[in-house]
Amino acid sequence: MNKAYRYRLYPTTEQKIMFAKTFGCARFIYNKMLGDRLDHYKGTGKKLNNTPAQYKSEFPWLKEVDSLALANAQLNLNKAYNNFWTNRKHFGKPRFKSKKTGHFSYSTNNQKDSVRLEGNTVKLPKIGWVKLCLHRPLMENSTIKTVTIR
Repeated sequence: MNKAYRYRLYPTTEQKIMFAKTFGCARFIYNKMLGDRLDHYKGTGKKLNNTPAQYKSEFPWLKEVDSLALANAQLNLNKAYNNFWTNRKHFGKPRFKSKKTGHFSYSTNNQKDSVRLEGNTVKLPKIGWVKLCLHRPLMENSTIKTVTIR
């Protein structure tokens, strides 16, 4: 059974900076991949399959953030394109993400215990231990699959 829990984080100043970097990098990689796909499709009429790893040599600051956050941005873009091409109702062409909306988020996956809870803290990749208000404990023998930071 899958359940979603929402907890409030209390990051330090350094952790807030890392969150802001990760939000920005996830938005940047989404927009860059979307722009490259649009340009490639206009030029050749074919689909472009690119990955975030291809951009790390051109933009070395992408290495500072969690790679799974960038990979999930790629998955979100692929899902947006699949919804667009299958002509589902209410799904238009994928749009660029704006800095000005005030809505920032990224998702990361739990690989090899990279995300775990201990006491009133949670360990996040490339961020470290972050305090949280654990107002509702997790069920016994439960595992964390995905964490979304907003």
